Amino acid sequence: MTHHIEGNKRWLALIVLCMGVLMIVLDTTIVNVALPSIAADLGFSETSLVWVVNAYMLTFGGFLLLGGRLGDLFGHRRLFLAGIALFTVASLACGVSATQALLVCARAVQGLGGAVVSAVSLSLIMNLFTETGERAKAMGVYGFVCAGGGSIGVLLGGLLTNVLSWHWIFLVNLPIGIAVYALCLALLPPGRGQQQGGRLDVAGAASVTASLMLAVYAIVNGNEAGWTSLTTLGLLAIAIALLALFLWIESRVRHPLMPLGLFALRNVATANVVGVLWAAAMFAWFFISALYLQRVLGYPPMQVGLAFLPANVIMAFFSLGLSARLVMRFGLRLPLAVGLLIAACGLALFARAPVDGHFALDVLPGMLLLGFGAGIAFNPLLLAAMSDVKPEDSGLASGIVNTAFMMGGALGLAILASVAAAHSQQLLTHDAPALVALNAGYHMAFVGGAIFAAIAGLLGGAFLRDRVPSAQGGAQGAHGAPERSGNKAPAGNG
Repeated sequence: MTHHIEGNKRWLALIVLCMGVLMIVLDTTIVNVALPSIAADLGFSETSLVWVVNAYMLTFGGFLLLGGRLGDLFGHRRLFLAGIALFTVASLACGVSATQALLVCARAVQGLGGAVVSAVSLSLIMNLFTETGERAKAMGVYGFVCAGGGSIGVLLGGLLTNVLSWHWIFLVNLPIGIAVYALCLALLPPGRGQQQGGRLDVAGAASVTASLMLAVYAIVNGNEAGWTSLTTLGLLAIAIALLALFLWIESRVRHPLMPLGLFALRNVATANVVGVLWAAAMFAWFFISALYLQRVLGYPPMQVGLAFLPANVIMAFFSLGLSARLVMRFGLRLPLAVGLLIAACGLALFARAPVDGHFALDVLPGMLLLGFGAGIAFNPLLLAAMSDVKPEDSGLASGIVNTAFMMGGALGLAILASVAAAHSQQLLTHDAPALVALNAGYHMAFVGGAIFAAIAGLLGGAFLRDRVPSAQGGAQGAHGAPERSGNKAPAGNG
């Protein structure tokens, strides 16, 4: 059982787990920089090239809930190791790919492995650190890896593609994956699943996985197929119908994949709604600001990656230290609300960035505010999403919050990118200069992201309860005082 690990060994285990998570997070953005090189080498058309990204997104988004529940049933450590192994082998296949079909298929397998790792890693960390203060610090480290990994991927992708070749953006995962697998075997003792006697809800798993995959496909393909097209609307309708079927199944089976009572927990429900909105804002900031730097200001890929470093440094400073102390001092609600409102201000600053903008005046202030806000808010959001959850449901709760981020980010980016494109097109029809029209469209996307972040902050401030998870899987007040009593279950196992 992982909570028997003591002292520095737990923190070493945290670093190893976060290395595995970072590998997954990097892969969501490192590929974007190399897409032109991949297209030129393997002969992808503009239409088929999107499947290098979409194949990963489909399986990653579709299997998060199932991966989390499998961890609860069969052991979080076992599933984490399986996910790392699958992701590493798929990375090798991607790196040696000489055909379009092999690369796309290997990317889909990568997404499956990434979904499993993402779904169970958070529950492993929660079960490693059961004391309130240490858990807040550990979640700060995890939050920094999740929030900062994307922009590190842009920088690393540009470096590897320019210095070596696109193959190395995948091959670099091999030594990392092997090291993470070996160190996890050494550091995390084996443990059985916590749901002893539980069975996998096959019907529920099939319906929700199909629903999520169809929804992800409809969203990522929406701009190309058209948001009002029969294809997009039909896929979304089928996804909604499958989701309704899933909820109907869960209300009736003896061992549900997702106990619906989880959403009666106020902090869990609020944190996931806030997570959807915030992911929509942050995805918009990351991708649209990268496009602004490249297409409007003319930055090369390496310079784009460097431009994000100030936000990452600020995020690291607050995630790794100050955020945990703020949670211990003020609870979950105030740091989350303040952080998200500061992030909203950063997005609003980007909404005024001009065509002839300068980094120090028009980019850096927004980057600093976003790094500051994200560094403060991510820790309490993750703690809230896992609070009040029984240890035997921690993998599922981890899968749910990851799904909320994934779906919120994909949907938010699709909506805001469509708004930006529509506004730019409208200005072009009125004979506006192409660069001015493009930048005005980005402004609309930043405004939308700022609104999402502000609403998320207000909801968190209004509905979250100031409690953090206790060592018994229950909850404590901001200063460590228990807020409720009940049966004390042992902190989880691996």
